[in-house]
Amino acid sequence: MQDSEYLYTYTHALEESSLCALEQRALFGEESANIIQSTRNIDPSRSPFIKGKLSVLFSGKSVQAIAERVNQIELGNQTFKVTYLKINDLSNEQKIEFDEQRMIEKEIGWNIIGKAKMKNPDVLFGIVPFQGRWYFGVHQESESVWLHHVKKPHEYSTAISTRLARAVVNIAVPDPAGVRVIDPCCGIGTVLVEALSMGIEIVGSDRNPLAVKGTRENITYFSYDTTVEIKDIAKEEGYFDVAIIDMPYNLYSPATPAEQFAIIKHARRIANRILILTIEDMDEMISTAGFTIVDRCAAHKGLKALFSRQVMVCE
Repeated sequence: MQDSEYLYTYTHALEESSLCALEQRALFGEESANIIQSTRNIDPSRSPFIKGKLSVLFSGKSVQAIAERVNQIELGNQTFKVTYLKINDLSNEQKIEFDEQRMIEKEIGWNIIGKAKMKNPDVLFGIVPFQGRWYFGVHQESESVWLHHVKKPHEYSTAISTRLARAVVNIAVPDPAGVRVIDPCCGIGTVLVEALSMGIEIVGSDRNPLAVKGTRENITYFSYDTTVEIKDIAKEEGYFDVAIIDMPYNLYSPATPAEQFAIIKHARRIANRILILTIEDMDEMISTAGFTIVDRCAAHKGLKALFSRQVMVCE
């Protein structure tokens, strides 16, 4: 097993299944209920659904096979801990009870040359079964960065959640390197804050001066920096790799069907690729504007899905 292989463990609410699957397809080209194996190395904190990332060091058909190899690890003066990675939604046949999990951790830990430390170790190792094999490596837990952005100076009651915004940014920009992004209907800046927190090169604009003022203050509040202009998308003269558009629909920034179509048409002019969030059926508008919907999902609010947004990736 090469050390360039990774296992990403996932968790999400039932109503987030469609959104999570779309983000997985964008990031990894596949979807899975609880674990994805990939050679792609991403920060697990990018996703609101990833629990952690296992950078694989060894794999084998049994725990014993792993235990026989971990003495090769050189820790120096670093402390360590071994943890069994819990996977949600496993069948009864696949589940391993708590006591057995602890025994597995001990069997591996006893064979690692170094000093074990249960709280705040220098290195956290993980072990997990997947598709008939056992995988062991360095485990990085995900941080809920999006959760830190919930409380901000300015908010709209109808703005998308920071959790949804984070997933949307990942779907729109799966590989940020060298990608220029615009949010031309930025509202209060929820998408901008999430993108900036990932180091993505993004600018924003909105025709509502109050929204722009609030966005600028929100961005400054979290110590980020970018350009946010009072500007209608029709006046935008730049060109971008991606545009993220949360289609205006509320009393703060209402838009008629004609204005909605104009937004999509101008997005076609300024961007190679767009991601649209909308509560309405816009398939015909999108096609007429010259885009093709290449992937999509429904983002529901609550188990009863009383309020849903469509998330559409268009090229």
